[in-house]
Amino acid sequence: MVPDPWPYPRWIAHRGAGKLAPENTLAAFRLGASYGYRAFECDVKLSADGVPFLLHDADLRRTTNGRGKADLRSWAELSQLDAGSWHSRQFAGEPPMTLAALAAFVHANAGVLNLEIKPTPGCEHDTGRVVAAAAAALWQGQAVPPLLSSFQPLSLLGALETAPHLPRALLLDTLWPGSLDVACALGCVAVVTNHLIMDAALLRAARQRGLRTLCYTVNEPADAQRLLALGIDGLITDAVDRFAPAAEAPVSPPPAAATPAAAAPRPPRRSTLRRRPGSAAP
Repeated sequence: MVPDPWPYPRWIAHRGAGKLAPENTLAAFRLGASYGYRAFECDVKLSADGVPFLLHDADLRRTTNGRGKADLRSWAELSQLDAGSWHSRQFAGEPPMTLAALAAFVHANAGVLNLEIKPTPGCEHDTGRVVAAAAAALWQGQAVPPLLSSFQPLSLLGALETAPHLPRALLLDTLWPGSLDVACALGCVAVVTNHLIMDAALLRAARQRGLRTLCYTVNEPADAQRLLALGIDGLITDAVDRFAPAAEAPVSPPPAAATPAAAAPRPPRRSTLRRRPGSAAP
């Protein structure tokens, strides 16, 4: 269960520091921290030998000097790649990062993490299980657990089966039929939506189900003001140099369910869940 009150800061640095540093690298998280952020979002998938590491895409080309599918490489191979030169010369030679290394950074800086499970297509359930097991071990004894999120219900099911005590959130790029009910069936504590689909009706529907609401990727002041006025619980942003997290208002009290709390629902069967299209973000 998630501690009450909600323990996560409202402002969350997307992939470490948005677009100001090579995403999902230690350099990015250090830069985000230098702007005052203590909540970070990242993408985690598995190497060929099952090591959880940070990478958004299934392919290595966009954010490293490697080529081909990331899940076909061992961590020993992946660790030798350059994950910084694509961004700018000042980050040349920045290596990819394991989840274990990020956990050490987060703990040392009193930070918290929104961890997106980003499986290679076809590996949704197994990735959820392995990442959740790793997160449970890495955050054992910490006051605030990572929030495990995914676009893929099967990944969240794997996380639920492996580490049910870790909080989960369903990512939504669109509001597909039954999505909020699936979030509840998976024991999620929140939904994280594309900011363009969040409105008063969706927020109300989520709160009626006892779900917190977060949005990505919020980079414009007008969008942030609209969402803050709604009472959103979290904003994931690239604009770490323009939004000051230290100035945020306290997060609202937890949403109240519309009906008295009932027994926790039985997790859905794997056969009832299907792979969902992801998104370019978060």
